[in-house]
Amino acid sequence: MRDVIVACDFSTKIELINFLELFKEEKPFVKIGMELFYAFGPDIVDEVKKRGHKIFLDLKLHDIPNTVYKAMKNIAALEVEMTNVHASGTIEMMKAAQKAIDEVNPSTKLIAVTQLTSTSEEMMKKELWIDHNINDTVVHYALNAQLAGLAGVVCSPLEAGLIRQSCNKNFISVTPGIRFQDSKEDDQKRITTPSKAKEIGSTYIVVGRPITAAEDPVKAYKRCLKEFV
Repeated sequence: MRDVIVACDFSTKIELINFLELFKEEKPFVKIGMELFYAFGPDIVDEVKKRGHKIFLDLKLHDIPNTVYKAMKNIAALEVEMTNVHASGTIEMMKAAQKAIDEVNPSTKLIAVTQLTSTSEEMMKKELWIDHNINDTVVHYALNAQLAGLAGVVCSPLEAGLIRQSCNKNFISVTPGIRFQDSKEDDQKRITTPSKAKEIGSTYIVVGRPITAAEDPVKAYKRCLKEFV
């Protein structure tokens, strides 16, 4: 069940296409985020699907339940493999999003973002006024997502083991913040390597710049698969 998701956080469509065309044999699971989707809309999803890739549409919805329900119905119609909301939007909002998925395309996995991997515990407490420690907060958000009927959560790999212990065995953890031992941290705070994420218990890892900015992206992708899957 484990897989590597490549974060295709490119600024232009041509950059994305040029990257995907490097892969002659493999068809990586890819993440399409806000930057590309806001620029090109559903067409970019169709383009990637036609090339045979599974898609995690990373739009992180967070609004009142009725608005999220209506928006998620449109996202579900795109028939992507995975999409997400913010867990901080409340259980009611997550239930509304899941209801939309169930009505339109139940095969899409809906997951909830707990805390972004760029957020440190100090930032969480000082800026967001969340007094609980980051581990307890992430696990609590995961339990809320499970209660709402979601398939899993996005968390840092450092919390994936706690979620595996706290939630049911089918609840998935999608973990960004992955770097090779010899990679730069960039703007991520809570990070680990693919092999360590496997050991901890991540279901999926999301890997961006260590693959997309590598001298040989295909080689870097295969390295990720070898270390994680």
